[in-house]
Amino acid sequence: MSRYDSRSGDPGSYRDRRSDSGFGGASGYGSGGVRSSSSKRELDGVESPRKPDLDGLTPFEKNFYVESPAVAAMSEKEVEQYRERREITVEGRDVPKPVMNFRDVGLPEYVMQEITKAGFVEPTPIQAQGWPMALKGRDVIGIAETGSGKTLAYLLPAIIHVNAQPILAPGDGPIVLVLAPTRELAVQIQQEAAKFGASSRIKNTCIYGGVPKGPQIRDLEKGVEIVIATPGRLIDMLETHQTNLRRVTYLVLDEADRMLDMGFEPQIKKIVSQIRPDRQTLYWSATWPKEVEQLARKFLYNPCKVVIGSPDLKANHAIRQHVEIVSENQKYNRLVKLLEDIMDGSRILIFMDTKKGCDQITRQLRMDGWPALSIHGDKSQAERDWVLSEFKAGKSPIMTATDVAARGLDVKDVKFVINYDFPGSLEDYVHRIGRTGRAGAKGTAYTFFTAANARFAKELITILEEAGQRVAPELAAMGRGAPPPPSGHGGFRDRGRGHGSGRAWG
Repeated sequence: MSRYDSRSGDPGSYRDRRSDSGFGGASGYGSGGVRSSSSKRELDGVESPRKPDLDGLTPFEKNFYVESPAVAAMSEKEVEQYRERREITVEGRDVPKPVMNFRDVGLPEYVMQEITKAGFVEPTPIQAQGWPMALKGRDVIGIAETGSGKTLAYLLPAIIHVNAQPILAPGDGPIVLVLAPTRELAVQIQQEAAKFGASSRIKNTCIYGGVPKGPQIRDLEKGVEIVIATPGRLIDMLETHQTNLRRVTYLVLDEADRMLDMGFEPQIKKIVSQIRPDRQTLYWSATWPKEVEQLARKFLYNPCKVVIGSPDLKANHAIRQHVEIVSENQKYNRLVKLLEDIMDGSRILIFMDTKKGCDQITRQLRMDGWPALSIHGDKSQAERDWVLSEFKAGKSPIMTATDVAARGLDVKDVKFVINYDFPGSLEDYVHRIGRTGRAGAKGTAYTFFTAANARFAKELITILEEAGQRVAPELAAMGRGAPPPPSGHGGFRDRGRGHGSGRAWG
């Protein structure tokens, strides 16, 4: 039996979810706990906000971590070597040692069975360091790429957290709230929550726009312990009193940088203002720009921070990057020539800046006989799901997308990424091309770069050089401040694989 399953000191602190007994209160806050506020200023200048007012809030349990003998026996030097080997950097006070295998975490047997079933061999770096932090009840800042295993880094502690709280009563809202920027990411998180929460009968629902509210409202009325939501639809549900956040004691903000990029800061603040101040907060981001750091200051107390890989912006070295200087009106012809070179039935993801551009280019490609479909925020959820399934199945191997598909979208075996329009930031460039070269595979990214993108040239060159990629002379000149050439030169046609024309796909 797990050490999390034998906490019988306080009969109210844990209830066996597999029995029907339990208690909880619809009125008031259900459960709560006091966070240490002894530190005035913590890592990276993340400041503890004013001391929370906890009058009338029931204390709740959030520290479930008992260090295993194997972890306790690790010397500081061994800890340092392990972190160095797995590219783990930590900041903050009293950061727990990482765990090297699943048994060291002391996860409940029902969770271990799911891990074994999923075929996981050892924790990923973010899990190895993130689990002890989260299980100790600490606020956590995690900086890690998409695909790093961060979803389970916060979901497994969430399941343990839920199982230690009083059972939901009629009218109670969720205990765990996960905020995500897009519907696609929210749905993927829900799939993991369902898989790992099923054995302890933890109910979840996914709240997002673009679909009817009815089924989501019914889920909330029945009572769910975990809600995964996009900010806009969640606010709708709160304002129409379909749910409340009084019971939330475990809050996750996933892809915080993306949520800020998409303008969700006011909604996030509105949501968080309705959650008890002594909650546990886990804040995940792929990058750590100033805006993300400032938001962390507002929401976190005395956090531990874990960074996986270098905090500097780097592209995946398994991706070959080609950048071509073109003018705006050359782009479509260059795209067709490129597709003729590389098209072999593999999945190709093409990024555009605008929904309108996405639709126009897709229509043009289809008229020219290319098997293309598009996905963006104005599509209905049913259409987006259909397009994704066609793309995943290889029936439509070309998909054009706005940045809604750039993060959290887990499509395996994307062989080529094409940036038809250069994104608005280098972070988005790295995320876009990161849709290929996943899980140890190789990938290739092609990027059209225009005079309007010149301000990004210097930083783009840094990323290319760090990854050992060739920098085109025209791009190097732009990086030095020279005006761009009058027309596209030094294209990547010569780098094509000669897989034949896409016309056969018409």
